[in-house]
Formats: sequence, C-alpha cells, structure tokens
Amino acid sequence: MKINIVQHDIRSTRPQENLQWIKEELEKPSAKEALLTVFPACTLCGYPLYGAASYTDLQKEAQAALQELVSISEHRAFLIGMPLQIQDKGLCNAIVFVQNNAIRGIVTKKYLAPDEQKYFVRGEGVQVIQFQEQQIAIGFYEDLKELTKGHIDQPDIVICCGCNVFDMGKPYRTRYRMRKIVENLNASLIYTNRIGGEGSMLFAGGSMALNAAGNVLCQFPYFEPYSGTADMQLLTACDDEKPDAVELVYKALVMGIHDYFAKNGLHKAVLGLSGGVDSALVCALAVAALGADNVHGLLMPSQYSSDHSVTDAQQLAENLGIDYDIVPIAPMFDCLRKSMEPVFGNLPADVTEENMQARIRGTIVMSYANKFGALALNTTNKSEAAMGYGTLYGDSCGALAVIADLYKTEVYELCEYINRELEIIPQNTITKAPSAELRPNQKDTDTLPDYNTLDAILGLHIEDQMSQEEIVAEGYDNQLVANILHRVRVNEWKRLQFAPLLKVSSMSFGIDRRVPIS
Repeated sequence: MKINIVQHDIRSTRPQENLQWIKEELEKPSAKEALLTVFPACTLCGYPLYGAASYTDLQKEAQAALQELVSISEHRAFLIGMPLQIQDKGLCNAIVFVQNNAIRGIVTKKYLAPDEQKYFVRGEGVQVIQFQEQQIAIGFYEDLKELTKGHIDQPDIVICCGCNVFDMGKPYRTRYRMRKIVENLNASLIYTNRIGGEGSMLFAGGSMALNAAGNVLCQFPYFEPYSGTADMQLLTACDDEKPDAVELVYKALVMGIHDYFAKNGLHKAVLGLSGGVDSALVCALAVAALGADNVHGLLMPSQYSSDHSVTDAQQLAENLGIDYDIVPIAPMFDCLRKSMEPVFGNLPADVTEENMQARIRGTIVMSYANKFGALALNTTNKSEAAMGYGTLYGDSCGALAVIADLYKTEVYELCEYINRELEIIPQNTITKAPSAELRPNQKDTDTLPDYNTLDAILGLHIEDQMSQEEIVAEGYDNQLVANILHRVRVNEWKRLQFAPLLKVSSMSFGIDRRVPIS
C-alpha cells in the first residue's frame, strides 16, 4: 500500500489558511497516486490552542473547512486533525478519516496534556480501521502507549499523527519509540509530524515510515516542509542517518525566530551587542532567520567596558553585514547617579549602580524598537536565568528570549557550530572570560561558579529533577550545590517576568518547569 505523508507548517487558529495548503497537497501527484494521505495531528487549527479551543467561532470555522474537504474527497482518502464536537461527549482533539465524500471514522485523543485537559474531554484513544483489506491502527503520538502485542485487533499498519513539540532529545526518543512499536507489533508504521514555530513551541518534522522488519523506508528532513509517498510493502531500507543535536538546535532556533516574526507580521529586530558570546549568538541566529538588512545592533559601552568589547561587537556586525550604532551610556549613567544623590545620600555604591547601567541599556534598546518598529531580542541564557544573574527591566528586556533555554556551555557549542566553516563570531568573543562589565575588572566567575560545573549541577536539578542530596551523591560539593539550588529557588519571580523563550530542552522555564513563586 502506498501512503502519502505530509509534514507542513500550520497556522494556529487559522483553519481557512490551513485549508488552502491542505487542498494544494491533495492535488499533488504523490497524493493522487497514493491510496491514503496522512497529515499531522491538529492540522486544521494548529497546536497549542489553549483557550482559543473553547470559542465556538473557531470550532465552526474548522467544521466548515472539514465539510469542504469532505466535498472534494471523491476517490480519495486522508486523515486530518482538528478540534471536533462529539455528540454526547464534548470537544475532542480528533483525527478524522475522510474517504469518498464521507467521514469514515473519528479517532479522539485519550492521553491529554495538562493544558489540553482544560479545553478537551478525554477521548477513546487508538482506533483500528479496516481500509483496503488492511487493519490500520490510527492514533495520536501520546496514545500509542496502548499498542502492545496483546492488542485486541492486531494491525497491519500503525499510523501515528504527531504534533510533537521539539526538544533536543525528542527526535532520538521518537525514533526509538517508533522502532519499539514496530518490533512489538510486527507491523509497518507511518509517523507524521508538523514543522514550524508557534510562540515558544517549535516543531521539527522528521516524519518517517518503517516496514514491519523495522527498516526505515523514508525519513523526512527536519524543520522543512516536505511530502512524499512511502510504499509499505518495500523491503529495501533508505539511508538512516541520525540527526546531529547541535545542528537540530541551530535549525530550531532559526526557524523559531523566523516564524515568531512572520506569524506576527514583524520584520525587523534590534538587540544590544556587548561583545560577549550570548549577544553574538543571538545576532547570528537572527541574521540567519531574518536577513542582515532586518537586524540592527546597538553597542552601548560604559566607562567599565573593555576596548575589545566594542571591537569584538564591531567585528561581529561586519562579519554578519548588519548595521549598528554606538550609544555610550556613561553620560546617562552620570546624570542618573547625580539625580539620585539627594535620595541615596552618602550610601556607598553597590549593585544598585550596576543595575542602573543595565536598565539604561534596556531603555536604549526598547527606545530604538519603539522608534523604528523593531522587535527587541533578549540575550539571556538558561544558566543566567536559573541563577537570577541579570537585571530585571535591564538585560531582561526584550520581546523574545532566543537562547533562554540554552545553558552557557551549550551557547559555546552552538557558536563553534556556526563557526565550523568560517569565523563569523570572533574567536576572541568565544575564548575571553565572560563579564557583565558593570564594574572594574568584573568577571562572571566573581558571582557564579565555573560554567562547566554550574551547568552540570543545573542540568541534574532542572532536567533530571534531582534533589540536593542526589546531586551531592554524584560527587559535587554539598555547600556549592546548596547555594546553586537556593538561587534557582529564590529567583522564580524574575523568570516569570521574562520574555517568551524558544523551547529546545525537555525542561524549559515557564513551560515545562512550573513551581510556586514563593
């Protein structure tokens, strides 16, 4: 049996827009030649819908789009995902099987994510449908846990309609899971997944087909729209190259920036360029996503800035071909300090004056964004966010936190990946000691542990959810671990006020990891 697989970007809450590309896909030769076309889950309305799922106007638009698809389905069969009101049950996240101008079956999602549980009722899970003398098990990715060797209806083919949010380990876990299903059931399998960015959520694609022997018949590219036909009877496998994690993260972030701007009708970005590695990485990613003409840098040196901070930032701007301005903050800082003297009196300078500088820079970036209709990009990394190492309303400014789900050590890895063929990010930016440069000779290590140690401990606590005792048992100093975990705990209030981040880890702040603020 030939099955046509489609992975495509999906516009959330825009069923009529999605309807157009769905119809175009159904007109392609590959769709016409195949017996069945499979689309990702949530095809018509996107995911996540959150509260939009409850609005009847969206549900009616989706229903109208479905009826139009049914009307053009003569001599065709396809699977389409959408929110659907089921009589005597309620609103379900559904996969609709359409064939020959009729709805031949409906599969409803059983294992709902926490956010989905607020708007959808629990469905029936995987359904086995007979089609072309084949038993086909159809289900959502999350529901496939129900498929075992003892399933009442042994399928010939399993079709998994995914709408899987990306993290850097997800492609590997998905491939393993699909292989285990094939192995357990001795059935061939289709997995289809969407691409595109939806706010913080990124979708990687990576659709695939496996025959009953576990051989990969086709593997779609990641982060690209693609469609093609898999012959489920073939025995010959295709080349099965495993994706590189750093490359996937790079593509995910570029796509995330691009789609965040495109889907919100935005074009231009602005960010502060400090000469450091974080702003350099965000700038390189923004240029890859938006083009050099749409990215503007602001260099904002203070009296504490080193000469190389400016020259490194200038070199980066020239390497990337972006325009930039230099706006020294020393005059504004001096003015603000003098203005506050009657209030502060004879109190000695402390972190207050450091934060003043960061907030002046934040004001400059946001002022440029307002004046020129640009979107400010935040350059905070996950290590800094975890430790509260940053100034609220200062370097936390921005409408999109591009690398807030990357630890500092991962930032360096991504910079090296970008420089793999040509030095785009100046080498001095990568090799010099990180510094906020808010006081003389300041270094990050004055306040934070070495990033290799810090990130290892943060990863055990945040991703692996280990306690202090468990992390110490891994060989780390008890007092060091206690101090790090304390700072993670007491800085939740800061993180809750950050810009939306682009999720690339399995435990992102504000999305996966939600803890009390106090």
